[in-house]
Amino acid sequence: MPVPPHARGYASFGGSAGRTSAESTPDWTYPPTASAGAPNIVVVLVDDMGYSDIGPFGSEIETPTLDRLAAQGVRLSNYHTTPLCSPSRAALLTGINSHRAGFGFVANADPGYPGLRLELADDVLTLPEILRGNGYATYAVGKWHLVRDATMNPSAHRDSWPTQRGFDRYYGSLEGLNSFYYPNQLVSDSSVVDVEEYPEGYYLTDDLTDRALSYIKDLRAHDAEKPFFLYFAHVAMHGPLQAKPEDQAKYRGRYDQGWDELRRRRFAEQLAQGLFPPGTEQKPRNTEPGYEAAEWDSLTADEQRRYAKYMEVYAGMVDSIDQSLGRIVDLLEDLGELDNTIIVFTSDNGGTAEGGPEGTRSYFAEFAHVDDPDWVGDVPHDEDLIGTAKLGVHYPRGWGQASNTPFRFYKGQTFAGGVRVPLVVSWPKGLPRNGTDPGIRHEYAYVTDLAPTLLDLAGLDRPSVRNGLPAKDFDGVSAAELLRDQAAPTRHTEQYSEMTGHRGFYRDGWKLLSLHDSDADIDAPDWQLFDVRADPTELHDLSEQYPDKAAELAAAWDESAWANTVFPLLTRADLFRRRPEEARFAAPVRLLPGTPTLERYRSQRLIAYRDFTITADLTGVRQPAAATAGDSGAARDAAAPDGAEPTGFQLGDEGVLVAHGDPLGGYLLYIEDGEVVLGVNSYGRYASVGVPLPVGTREITVRATVEPRLRWDFTIQVDGTPLAELTDQVQLVGMAPWTGISVGVDARGPVSWDLRERRGPFRYTGALRAITYTPGPIQVPQRTIDAVEREAEYAAE
Repeated sequence: MPVPPHARGYASFGGSAGRTSAESTPDWTYPPTASAGAPNIVVVLVDDMGYSDIGPFGSEIETPTLDRLAAQGVRLSNYHTTPLCSPSRAALLTGINSHRAGFGFVANADPGYPGLRLELADDVLTLPEILRGNGYATYAVGKWHLVRDATMNPSAHRDSWPTQRGFDRYYGSLEGLNSFYYPNQLVSDSSVVDVEEYPEGYYLTDDLTDRALSYIKDLRAHDAEKPFFLYFAHVAMHGPLQAKPEDQAKYRGRYDQGWDELRRRRFAEQLAQGLFPPGTEQKPRNTEPGYEAAEWDSLTADEQRRYAKYMEVYAGMVDSIDQSLGRIVDLLEDLGELDNTIIVFTSDNGGTAEGGPEGTRSYFAEFAHVDDPDWVGDVPHDEDLIGTAKLGVHYPRGWGQASNTPFRFYKGQTFAGGVRVPLVVSWPKGLPRNGTDPGIRHEYAYVTDLAPTLLDLAGLDRPSVRNGLPAKDFDGVSAAELLRDQAAPTRHTEQYSEMTGHRGFYRDGWKLLSLHDSDADIDAPDWQLFDVRADPTELHDLSEQYPDKAAELAAAWDESAWANTVFPLLTRADLFRRRPEEARFAAPVRLLPGTPTLERYRSQRLIAYRDFTITADLTGVRQPAAATAGDSGAARDAAAPDGAEPTGFQLGDEGVLVAHGDPLGGYLLYIEDGEVVLGVNSYGRYASVGVPLPVGTREITVRATVEPRLRWDFTIQVDGTPLAELTDQVQLVGMAPWTGISVGVDARGPVSWDLRERRGPFRYTGALRAITYTPGPIQVPQRTIDAVEREAEYAAE
């Protein structure tokens, strides 16, 4: 019997449907499946690691896994990326130039222009979306940084979160950086992981690696054939620099000779490996104001000892990344899949100068370091704490210069030190090396080439539509032929770059560059011209010798800038503009007990550059048993004035009422031993004040008042009566406090080390109705305008 016309639900059914199964034929639909023998793909992306920091590119740091992969694979010595992290990640995952993908800057701004959308648009396809549509399992772990910080909270849309952009599973940090011992927030798939206290010995790189391995093992337990794509985006090497003690110990004393000698040795090794042609010159030490690195021999013995410790920590972190990759390689070997896995290892940009000329004891302290350079004692006197969970340090920029050996400048600039990074590709089955192939390619390649290259190697095409919209075309080109044939020319013959006014344009071996002075007209570049075939380290400016070539490339940059939505060029003040509706983040908020830790950016908007009030609404505090024992001291005197004996308070109420921050900066309010205590952690330096708490207290209020030189004065009020002050505390600005607000507990990283060691997260035992924040208006005096702009610059990177 035919299906009646009104039974529209059968229109796409491939079988037949009668009134009973005896009269019907079944049919099934299946999701896409990959072709037989399709390779696994693993992309390992490191953060802020320069050209020379791994063995295959000249480093003394122990990287046996990368040495092995490079020995059987291919190194691209002339691979470029963008100057900052979010733009590079967008370009890598989409094959589209960063501005055209919406990421002309990092995801910590929102000025309102197409090239600075700072979220992936609906017409931008990602590599995991394409691979998943071709039957791949897709996994991401680590740093994402493709979500605007205003949309990292649970109430925001998730259109640019990993699992909405093609990944089946995700575990990591949406932020641009994190603590390695106390991450402020971790996300699993599309939900925040509710962590109160990290386990003993926790280290973020290990956690991410464990999760990556579990994804692969889980897949293979259920499907022995399905290929997978693993995007492992390390949080390392981004500051703050923190390494496990055993990894630091391996490098004790290895950097005592300093960064000048390290650069000399690394460059000699690069020449010996054939990464550069004979006659290549290394850039002398950077001497340009704001970029300069001191001559090592000019430093005092104390400075040399302290600076060497920073680099020992950095080396230990690089070592841990190689260990992580080694665990993945070992698993692939155990599964018998290493030969048919494409492994890509690279960095998002060059080494950084964020630690300044001397290094910093607090990565976040740099944001407020303007009127009084000594206010946090920024030279870390506790050298034993460098690299530990108790300090969030960053190295002096002399080590960043060494990281970028042999190039000029750093992360953030368009010169080679900011954008030329290592790239290792291994695929034994698909890219076998013959005996005459040295495994080094000197042809130009760019970060947008990775997505089309991986699809080409996997034999896959790119769809033309995403969600019913025409998908933006690739800007990158496949480098598969270059990987297979050492004699193949590059297909990527020209490329623009731009970052905060720094500009660059490459065409057929010529490179035009401009280093933007923040005090100069942003649309008046001071162009320099280099023939990078003969001068790969960009030392000899030929703009006066070849003015026509410079003019040609300048015009080409302008044309590319319009085509890729680079314009308008924005000053710092305009770049960090936020959309008006973010003002709601500074509205008063009432937080109930049990509220998960408030997201970092949301929390910070309640206090940054403001007076603010915190009110703890209690039902009546019960004093501890000692307050009724007849010899309780100050607590008893406050609990029972005039000698009256209190009753009914034997259990006592104690614990943290509210905490905001962690070892990198924050504050907390807690009750212990009959006192209410306010503690303030100024980027690693802790101060506190306590006052006896009367019996039956129902309201405790903390008032913070903005004072000159970027300070706060704090007052504690109990049931409306001022009882204590804590004055002249440095304001927490920029990205501090790093961990958001917790109610009734000091969750995740401890604001006070002493309290955590004594009491753990110290949950409040009494009846806490709510914590209410009441922010005042922003107060940024003229003298700190420069600090605000500097804060924004560092925070974004």
